Amino acid sequence: MSDDTVVVWDEALLAYDLGDHPLDPVRVELTVALARELGVLQRPGVRLVVPEPADDETLARVHDVRYLGAVRIAPRDPLFAGFGLGTSDNPVFDGMHESSALIAGASVAAAEAVWRGEARRAVNVAGGLHHAMPARAAGFCVYNDPAVAIARLLDLGAQRVAYVDVDVHHGDGVQQIFWNDPRVLTVSLHETPLALFPGTGFPDETGGPGAEGSAVNVPLPPGIDDAGWQRAFHAIVPSVLRAFRPQILVTQCGADAHRNDPLADLHLSVDGQRATYLALRALADELCEGRWVATGGGGYALVEVVPRAWTHLLAVATGAPLDPATLTPPAWRALAAARRPGHEVPLRMTDGVDPRHEPWQPTGEPTAVDRAIAATRKAVFPLLGLDPHDPRD
Repeated sequence: MSDDTVVVWDEALLAYDLGDHPLDPVRVELTVALARELGVLQRPGVRLVVPEPADDETLARVHDVRYLGAVRIAPRDPLFAGFGLGTSDNPVFDGMHESSALIAGASVAAAEAVWRGEARRAVNVAGGLHHAMPARAAGFCVYNDPAVAIARLLDLGAQRVAYVDVDVHHGDGVQQIFWNDPRVLTVSLHETPLALFPGTGFPDETGGPGAEGSAVNVPLPPGIDDAGWQRAFHAIVPSVLRAFRPQILVTQCGADAHRNDPLADLHLSVDGQRATYLALRALADELCEGRWVATGGGGYALVEVVPRAWTHLLAVATGAPLDPATLTPPAWRALAAARRPGHEVPLRMTDGVDPRHEPWQPTGEPTAVDRAIAATRKAVFPLLGLDPHDPRD
């Protein structure tokens, strides 16, 4: 296996543009620009790969062929309605099929590079469109590129693929697509569905018949900070991954759990997000010989948060993590200010937060986070042969 890291990138990925919409491609443009200015993409062993669009056969492993046709024709028909398209969340736009297929192709290229041993890790920051359903657009997502990439891994012979989603919204599309497939473990940490779209992701969602225990959901209370989020992550994710024994780890690394994100109510920092990426890499190293495919996802603090979070992700994936105290380069600050006038451009790669946490224990006075942890462990741990009350599991 090569020790290289593949970063799948082409400016054409910015064409997934929903117009005047929260999911703005500028977040991806500024991420790549920041990573370049800090030398992350120029590191030894980093290979930039230009993606090709996923073809219909690849997309149809996940999506209904009638839906593919609808995505193609919708931009040409001003009266088009249906399949979740033409809504405020998923407006129709020119080149919708082509740009969506390119993002899916980028995630497939990342997965293929890792599975075939051409790279140990691969990143597609433009990906992570985890809400798209087999025959319906949803939550700003047209084609579900993480699911398409996982389906490709299964076709290449993978028997155990773990998917971990740390976006603030539940990874409902990926969970639904692999609900009945015991070869895929889906794990999602997200703000409680009682408060946030898409309204799914409760602890008792644990997988379909024959795949019980293949879905793990950790709904978290609004207002949770880094320490609480890390407490929940480490009380659930390492245990379920170790029980599942994945051959490869696929992650959706949405940055919208940050305290400055306008669409949600969790209070993480960039420092906490960086700590999560380090934990994910460590789990891939422990369980999968380092095989890790990472995508982007949500994130709506377009200047203040997403570029820093995903540049930390790229740094962790490509080698040494960046020092949180690192200054953002002046050239990048000028670009960010030009792209989004009036936004506060951060001066450092840190929010100045210590993300350390106290490990979960089943005793003592439980907090809201502890109750969320206990509910998930009670629902799914026995299905994986784990003791929900033993902190060593």
